[in-house]
Amino acid sequence: MRQPALRTGVRWKISVAIAAVGALIAVALSLVVHNAARVSMLDNAREVQMERLLFAQRVYESSKPKEPRFGTKLNDPKLPRELDRLVERRRRGTYVEEHAAGAPDVWAAVPLGNGDVLSLHTPFADRSATVMRRLDEALVVGSVSVVLAGSALGVLIGGQLSRRLRKAAAAAGKVAQGNTEVRVRDAIGGVVRDETDELARAVDALTDALQERIEAERRVTADIAHELRTPVTGLLTAAELLPPGRPTELVRDRARAMRTLVEDVLEVARLDSASERAELQEIALGEFVGRRVALLNPDAEVRVVHESWVSTDPRRLERILGNLLTNAAKYGRPPVEVTVEGRVLRVRDHGPGFPEALLREGPSRFRTGASDRGRAGAGHGLGLTIAAGQARVLGARLTFRNAATPDGTAPEGGGAIAVLWLPEHAPTNTGSFPVLHFPDAD
Repeated sequence: MRQPALRTGVRWKISVAIAAVGALIAVALSLVVHNAARVSMLDNAREVQMERLLFAQRVYESSKPKEPRFGTKLNDPKLPRELDRLVERRRRGTYVEEHAAGAPDVWAAVPLGNGDVLSLHTPFADRSATVMRRLDEALVVGSVSVVLAGSALGVLIGGQLSRRLRKAAAAAGKVAQGNTEVRVRDAIGGVVRDETDELARAVDALTDALQERIEAERRVTADIAHELRTPVTGLLTAAELLPPGRPTELVRDRARAMRTLVEDVLEVARLDSASERAELQEIALGEFVGRRVALLNPDAEVRVVHESWVSTDPRRLERILGNLLTNAAKYGRPPVEVTVEGRVLRVRDHGPGFPEALLREGPSRFRTGASDRGRAGAGHGLGLTIAAGQARVLGARLTFRNAATPDGTAPEGGGAIAVLWLPEHAPTNTGSFPVLHFPDAD
């Protein structure tokens, strides 16, 4: 069972990582500073406690009668065991007695000449405890500040890296769509050189290599088709000289199909070379489509919703319309409907619809517009590729989708719809777009 993936951006991953590392370092340093400060203060308190006890010892030994003073006690039964064992060896010392709650007690003990033990113990100074509390508060504030600053730095660094990666992904997406002029390195920009630039250079190198390979394959395909044109024409001429009969018709049919294939391949090669230019004329789109459909497919239904005059190349527009009608007749089911609405031309059939690969990736050479792969042998699949290429020459946009069934639940069986969007200003015969001149306002 597939588990859902949690999608997070690089910015937040870097921010969380820096914040986590900052928090660990801040906690570790806080613990070290706290313990070092506490040990230092306790050592200082023990030294002060021993000095007080030694002063009290001198006063005790010089006074008569001898009485412990300044809070000292003689043979205190509460003397800690560790300190008791120390004075038994006739050694003086200090000891810090910890408590579960409250400040610890600081003990000092010294053995006397008669075998008694003089001791002094006081709680850890309130002033020292206050200093420790303030130190802890400062450490907490500092740790939180470090974590927040680390998070902000992570967002800043991660945001910069994320923006560069997004720009690289957008540029790579344009390259994948066929815009080979885009360079990822130029798209990400910036003066800082990091791994993103290495990735961009690698993608650009891959794009150049693929483009060179595609161009080489196109040249080989065009050369092969050009070389085949003469023998195929000779074959078709020779087939016309054969005596009438069924075998002759089969030979002529295959020869015509081969010539059509060669011509289509040559046309695709010309379109791929981007050397084709449109020869523009002003035409009434609805009237033009009605007359051409009557010749290309008399059974198709033509409906003009809104007439519009367009500047386009009639020959290329007829080629696009013919290929769309041929595809609908071969791979769809009647009725075939042609609708003209302004500058938009729609061709719809009521067959099984376009295959998912065509809808996802667009027309491809030698891939037919049939959803049923068993019918792939019915054509060579260049019709939609040529239609898309001619649309690019016209500056138009050709899209493909499947219509919904009457109940609106499943697209399969609703039919295929090809939509040609003609531009308001078509490219000129030089490949550029006309410059519009507007009269000066009064």
